[in-house]
Amino acid sequence: PGEPGETAAFARRIDPAREPGLSPEQRRLMAQVEYAQRQRALRRRLRSRNVLLALGIGAVTFGIYGYTFYSVSQERFLDELEQEAEAARARA
Repeated sequence: PGEPGETAAFARRIDPAREPGLSPEQRRLMAQVEYAQRQRALRRRLRSRNVLLALGIGAVTFGIYGYTFYSVSQERFLDELEQEAEAARARA
């Protein structure tokens, strides 16, 4: 640990299959812990992707909702129908 670039013994990654002195139970426990850590990392990554996807879907939904309200407020076809009906009544 005294020289730059040298890793300490506690930071070194070991291969349980080649490490002498480990019992099969210890190897099994190490494999379980590594599997649990991989699953946790995967869940974290998926959770962040799911949040981004939900935000994207929500943004699109609110965009469509807002555009629908905007376009409905711009429609004047009922006003035109009423004007035509009044004109027809006036002629009659």
